[in-house]
Amino acid sequence: MPGRLLELHVENFRSLRDVTIPLGPLTVLVGPNGVGKSNVLKVFDFLAAIIRTDLQPALDERGGFDEVAFWGGDKVPTSLAIKLKADWTTHASAKAPDEYALIIRRRSAPGNRDAYTLSRQERFQFKRTQGRGRRITISGDEARVVDRRAGRESDGGKFGIQRLSSGLSTLPRLGRGDGGDEVTRVADRLSSFRVFDVDVTAARMPTRTHSINAGRLEPHAENLAAFLIRLSTDEERWEHLTNDARRILPQLDAIEFEQVGGFADRLAVVLRERGLRRPTPLADASFGTVRLLGLLAMLYDPQPPALTCVEEIDHGLHPQALELIVERMREASARTQFIVATHSPALVDRLEPHEFIVCDRDDDGASIIPALTTDEIRTIVAETGDQPLGELWFSGVLGGDLTEDEL
Repeated sequence: MPGRLLELHVENFRSLRDVTIPLGPLTVLVGPNGVGKSNVLKVFDFLAAIIRTDLQPALDERGGFDEVAFWGGDKVPTSLAIKLKADWTTHASAKAPDEYALIIRRRSAPGNRDAYTLSRQERFQFKRTQGRGRRITISGDEARVVDRRAGRESDGGKFGIQRLSSGLSTLPRLGRGDGGDEVTRVADRLSSFRVFDVDVTAARMPTRTHSINAGRLEPHAENLAAFLIRLSTDEERWEHLTNDARRILPQLDAIEFEQVGGFADRLAVVLRERGLRRPTPLADASFGTVRLLGLLAMLYDPQPPALTCVEEIDHGLHPQALELIVERMREASARTQFIVATHSPALVDRLEPHEFIVCDRDDDGASIIPALTTDEIRTIVAETGDQPLGELWFSGVLGGDLTEDEL
């Protein structure tokens, strides 16, 4: 895989008051409802929106700074920060990572606590062939490029930038010598992030033939029929996907496509099942079957984004399906990095200690992520006689302590 995110640090974003999360090829966020798992995914959605529309529009479509900032406490925080470490650019590594930081500051207007102004600071840092690399800082209406080599810093120049405009959306226009290539690589990775959550009603819909070759799998699998038709042209990949579906749906013989109501330009997914005299349209399939096909389509995507986030991946799936899903995520993580949210002990049972992060929440409404380090989890597992991880978490030994109504 061409580089990945190594670490996410967040301050004062929704429930994330101060969290630092190490990220591997597959990272599963484990915790009951309301501890902040979804807010971690919303950070990436926010960054992608900044690149698409810029900082102010991204804040506006989420209700403004006061809605995005930490919800706990008596007062709105005066700042919000998101920091990333990755090894996306050519010379980056785990020891010398690419770094990106965004800090948004809020200043109340004198005499009017409801009125405020915003400012932002950004920093990009990249490793060069020799020396410590290049740093680009943005503050106010100025961006500055600094080269750091052999213990010395040389001014690479400065230029104007709109006061609340983000470097993620504007700096890719820089020339190669000013760091444009590196910023473009970071922006491309962030903008391709996908928060995936199957909308079963939309995924059941047929497709028009002219849509079959258009685009990638949508974030809610609303183009599932078109994507599966396109995927079926790759015989090896399609055979693997179909075999996986049969493994979970033993009555399934084949996944096929048929015209809808005699319209040559409309095709629907149909399931050939043993014992039935007619195929089952996807529109009539069970919730779990549609969701399973959506997840398999995502996992067999030949051109996935750099990062795929999945909300409550276990939702609607039989526990028997979870082992397969975990297997396929591990395989697909060679092509796309995964951050997945779950509160299923059955799924946790199938994970290794380094693959999941326990999430909790304190009495002030702040998320505690991670609640335990990987080393602490390994120690607990060893001390409890290698009990299944899901059982340990469900019982509260790893911080879960779920009740039945949270499942």
